Amino acid sequence: MALGDLMASRFSQSTVLIVPNHHDDSAATTFPSSASAAALNDDNDVTSVPHRRDSELAATSSSSTAAYVNAATTMAYLPQTNFLNELRHDAFELELPKGPSDSGLVSKWRPKDKMKTGCVALVLCLNISVDPPDVIKISPCARMECWIDPFSMAPQKALDLIGKSLTSQYERWQPKARYKCQLDPTLEEVKKLCTTCRRYAKSERVLFHYNGHGVPKPTPNGEIWVFNKSYTQYIPLPIRDLDSWLKTPSIYVFDCSAAGKIVNSFIELHEWSASNSSGSPRDCIMLAACEAHETLPQSVEFPADVFTACLTTPIKMALRWFCTRSLLRDSFDYSLIDKIPGRPNDRKTLLGELNWIFTAVTDTIAWNVLPHDLFQRLFRQDLLVASLFRNFLLAERIMRSANCTPVSHPTLPPTHQHHMWDAWDMAAELCLSQLPSLVEDPNAEFQPSTFFTEQLTAFEVWLDHGSEHKKPPEQLPIVLQVLLSQCHRFRALVLLGRFLDMGPWAVDLALSVGIFPYVLKLLQTTTPELRQILVFIWTKVLALDKSCQTDLVKDGGHIYFMKFLDSLEAYPEQRAMAAFVLAVIVDGHRRGQEACIEAGLSHVCLKHLESSSPNDSQTEPLFLQWLCLCLGKLWEEFTEGKIIGLQGHATSIFSPLLSEPQPEVRASAVFALGTLVDVGFDPCRSVGGDEECDDDDKFRAEVSIVRSLLSVASDGSPLVRAEVAVALARFAFGHNKHLKSIAAACWKPQTNSLINSLPSLANIKDTGGGYPKQSQHMAHGSIVSPQIGPLRVGSDNSKVIRDGRVSSSSPLASSGIMHGSPLSDNSSHHSDSGILNDGFSNGVVNNFGPKPFDNALYSQCVMAMCTLAKDPSPRVGNLGRRVLSIIGIEQVVAKPAKSSSVRTSEAIVSPSLARSSSWFDMNGGSLARSSSWFDMNGGHLPLTFRTPPVSPPRTSYIAGMRRVCSLEFRPHLMTSPDTGLANPLLGSGGASRTFDRSFLPQSNIYNWSCGHFSKPLLTAADDSEEVLAKREEREKFALEHIVKCQHSAVSRLTNPIAKWDIKGTQTALLQPFSPIVVAADENERIRIWNHEEATLLNSFDNHDFPDKGISKLCLVNELDDSLLLAASSDGNVRVWKDYSLRGKQKLVTAFSSIQSHKPGVRSLNAVVDWQQQSGYLYASGEMSSIMLWDLDKEQLVNTIPSSSECSVSALAASQVHGGQFAAGFVDGSVRLYDVRTPEMIVCGLRPHTQRVEKVMGIGFQPGLDPGKLVSASQAGDIQFLDIRNHSSAYLTIEAHRGSLTALAVHRHAPIIASGSAKQLIKVFSLDGDQLGTIRYYPTLMAQKIGSVSCLNFHPYQLLLAAGAADACVCIYADDNTPAR
Repeated sequence: MALGDLMASRFSQSTVLIVPNHHDDSAATTFPSSASAAALNDDNDVTSVPHRRDSELAATSSSSTAAYVNAATTMAYLPQTNFLNELRHDAFELELPKGPSDSGLVSKWRPKDKMKTGCVALVLCLNISVDPPDVIKISPCARMECWIDPFSMAPQKALDLIGKSLTSQYERWQPKARYKCQLDPTLEEVKKLCTTCRRYAKSERVLFHYNGHGVPKPTPNGEIWVFNKSYTQYIPLPIRDLDSWLKTPSIYVFDCSAAGKIVNSFIELHEWSASNSSGSPRDCIMLAACEAHETLPQSVEFPADVFTACLTTPIKMALRWFCTRSLLRDSFDYSLIDKIPGRPNDRKTLLGELNWIFTAVTDTIAWNVLPHDLFQRLFRQDLLVASLFRNFLLAERIMRSANCTPVSHPTLPPTHQHHMWDAWDMAAELCLSQLPSLVEDPNAEFQPSTFFTEQLTAFEVWLDHGSEHKKPPEQLPIVLQVLLSQCHRFRALVLLGRFLDMGPWAVDLALSVGIFPYVLKLLQTTTPELRQILVFIWTKVLALDKSCQTDLVKDGGHIYFMKFLDSLEAYPEQRAMAAFVLAVIVDGHRRGQEACIEAGLSHVCLKHLESSSPNDSQTEPLFLQWLCLCLGKLWEEFTEGKIIGLQGHATSIFSPLLSEPQPEVRASAVFALGTLVDVGFDPCRSVGGDEECDDDDKFRAEVSIVRSLLSVASDGSPLVRAEVAVALARFAFGHNKHLKSIAAACWKPQTNSLINSLPSLANIKDTGGGYPKQSQHMAHGSIVSPQIGPLRVGSDNSKVIRDGRVSSSSPLASSGIMHGSPLSDNSSHHSDSGILNDGFSNGVVNNFGPKPFDNALYSQCVMAMCTLAKDPSPRVGNLGRRVLSIIGIEQVVAKPAKSSSVRTSEAIVSPSLARSSSWFDMNGGSLARSSSWFDMNGGHLPLTFRTPPVSPPRTSYIAGMRRVCSLEFRPHLMTSPDTGLANPLLGSGGASRTFDRSFLPQSNIYNWSCGHFSKPLLTAADDSEEVLAKREEREKFALEHIVKCQHSAVSRLTNPIAKWDIKGTQTALLQPFSPIVVAADENERIRIWNHEEATLLNSFDNHDFPDKGISKLCLVNELDDSLLLAASSDGNVRVWKDYSLRGKQKLVTAFSSIQSHKPGVRSLNAVVDWQQQSGYLYASGEMSSIMLWDLDKEQLVNTIPSSSECSVSALAASQVHGGQFAAGFVDGSVRLYDVRTPEMIVCGLRPHTQRVEKVMGIGFQPGLDPGKLVSASQAGDIQFLDIRNHSSAYLTIEAHRGSLTALAVHRHAPIIASGSAKQLIKVFSLDGDQLGTIRYYPTLMAQKIGSVSCLNFHPYQLLLAAGAADACVCIYADDNTPAR
């Protein structure tokens, strides 16, 4: 997209207010105080036209319009755009993102280990026709056992039949188990049965079912009764024996009166054995028919074994019981219940549907009532246990109606009155009402129940109103059941997706209910309409729990997502989700990487990256980002994957992605390229010196990767630079010895002979690294940094090293450098000569391997690493310093100059060395306040330096670094280039360690990007009403005050209303909508006051190594929650949020706006301005071009040649016309630029002609005229310019004689102010009339103000903030405003 189109698209969102110029005679357009932004946005109104053509412009301009003004101009007083408020700006500096986990909250949902009940022992003590002595039966009495009347046939036959019937009832729930039945057994038979079952079941669960209807109640000691051989006696069976035979895991079902006694005894036994042994607790589950004091119901409406009937034939039991309580009880034929058509597991039949609804209802009750871990254990671990417990809930409901309370261990809370039973009753009634007609006509179609539809609707209602802080939706288990049915499946999946989108807590709930096996199985379906929602659901699951990757690969699920990724009909955001799922599958999972490489994932991703073109609707940034991350994870530490990637031309496919507008895409591309760098990459495997490398392709790929990395090493986004640092660390690890030798050569305290060879070192063949030549003496591939031009050594007037010769008076040539320095002790002599002899012959670095990279490329890498080490973002700076430590450059951290103890190096260093510089000065070349490595050694300092073995600083070391004024680099010296080991300098002689690759800094972009998917994706994060109301209120305030300013009576503005004493104020700023003033001093300390209440709100340091001062403070998003942009004099820009909350300020982003983009420039006088309309930051300094940064993209989008030999000394961006700015130069000239025009520059003027001195301040005149400027030069003259009159200024004010230091132009009122070094501030109108003079502080002594360092007007009110260099910040208002 052309820059002009981009601007147009951005400005189309702006509220535009057309107000005539101040010098117009035409009637002013005034807005009543109630005018709001809404009124201004009416499409039919002139005020909202983004581009006004010349015909309209003529109406508002009284002078003849130049050709330039004919261009469509964009006018926007109140820009609607918002910047730097993406996810990446939230907490990049603060916390390390975690990414999907495989522990913690997650993985608790997984059943510990699935279990199976392998053997079932059925013991029936019925002794038909003989009643036990302790039971008095009523008449008529319950008789049915397993739905058989034992008195309708011979007792023995009935017993056998009941045994078979019970077996078949249990088999319905667990067909694969082995069943053994003992009818009226003896003690020995029971023992044999139990031991046989345990032997057969091995470690599986054994079920022991005991029916004691023909024997006495259990004893108080918990003994149950069996028979002797002749059935003449009841024999007690102690629970302890039973437990010892069956062992664990086991489940017991006791169907007899007073069954609770058995359970109590069991619990006592287990507690006793647990206290006496340290073994794991026994896995023992018990279900008993009633409490210890209760007798089984004898009513004839129940079977005698009502408890067993509920557990094994729940549908029949539930329907019979419901019939007796419903309106059907008199008319219904109970025998029909046995004839319900269908099969229990066929959901399309009546019986199947009833069974399905029953499962859903009981599951739902259990899930809503039980703690989740107990639900997992009882309802999800073992199929038979789950069925028995579902049916146990029914038993509780039915038996409580007969005043009998079933008991379980573990104990369940009462559920018999849960409202879900009403839903079951309704389904049962619908079923029974159509049962007679269905039995009569087998071909009749049954009406499916509306149960599931209604429950899904209830779930949907919950989704509309529920949240994390409300009760969870109780229908979740039903949604799970519905996934089994094709007719409801799509709706259920969509609702489930909406639920999962509510947050990680929702995903955890769904997993704990048991959703996982269902959605895993659904990946085998080929239904096209389910694909999108399934991909979404898996995205949500994997964003929380990475452990599912193994299940997916095992079931071949990755193929499903690859097909989706490759399908063009899906939306790119959805395909990005598929790429995310695949990235999680391969993340640190070798089996996943192998499976995806086999399936061709590398090829698929590269194909889509290659085919993405910038204007294509398919190239959603999120999709590109995840294609890159997916490839990076696929190749990470996986050699086979890397080779396939390189064969697929990955390096050339990725390089265009490094200039994508989204920082996330660029960072992901850098990450993927970084994973292709082999940590142990040795360009050659061969030993011979002259042999060609076998691996030419790999070598070329690595060169191209490094070039790509270097191209984004100075990207505007810290996200991207952090990834570059991580990738360069990998490169540094693999090319350690070459980089070390280059670094050591450059930092060496060099001897004369070596210094004489510098030019030949410098003229190593250039490989096109992207830096223009600085001078004929220093070729661009030079190892000596082009960053500082020719190396200057010694005092100010000492000679510069030219042609390799150094004057003998230079301290560099004196022997003190090698002898008498801390490095000259004997232990290091051999290593010095070792490097010099091995590493250099004829002054050119030898190849240490058969084919290392070009030295120029290595030196560029070292330079990039050094630049990263002094990055304005603390996190990136830390990473950069870790990279340097890999190539053996250690930081010497000096104490801050502010501290009471003076830095040794500053105190002792000789005057001749005070200005010398090392190859890289951490501060970008400020030598006044830092001394270099040369100085420290040349000054015979009594410092004991020691180089530790090569390993990066531990995090604790980085975190514990004190605030320091300057960081220096110094090399580790190596015993020889081949070993790559550091040599301790002070002769300690300890064994050196090799660098451990586990210390390599880790990339964060993947974990950070995963956070996107754990946030809600389906609900748009609308601005809340509150935010919109606040915005509207501010727009209204602004519009009212703009009109007031434009029509204000001209004001003196000399009444001081507030003042603070601060030394060295450099820049100040007034907030538009609150009485807040922000000021920064020369130590880059930023202070924020409330000037109405005279309180300090916050105060913080812009960064930890300040000594440049802040050249500009701006507000980004001033109409919303504004961010504070602080530009340091060295060109580093930092943006802060929450800056007015004490101690809560957060760094949003930081980048270097001019340094490292123009080598050879060590700018101390950066000039910067911000333009909200366009989102552009303009930056320049001691250089011949102006950098144009797009803060939305966090990218340098243009470098505008300033068409002047001189450097820029003042910059002003138009606050009305996006893309327009003016620059003032050191030679007194002024130029107007417009980035929307092809040639950029609009015109150049030389208004300051009397005495040519630099332009100190420049600004656009208030109003909408794009061509009217005010410019002030150091000589003291202020010129009013109109670009339509090229010859000269139309008005000149001689404000100060030769001492003007600051200029401020009000954004809307016809007023300007200038300040001078001679302790004076003057206020003028736009007509040139002087309105007032400010000379004194508002104090009793009326002391004079110092040299004025900064002036700044309030954007919408007549307030002026002034800062004096040596004293204070003061706010002035007109005479009517009361002082505070």
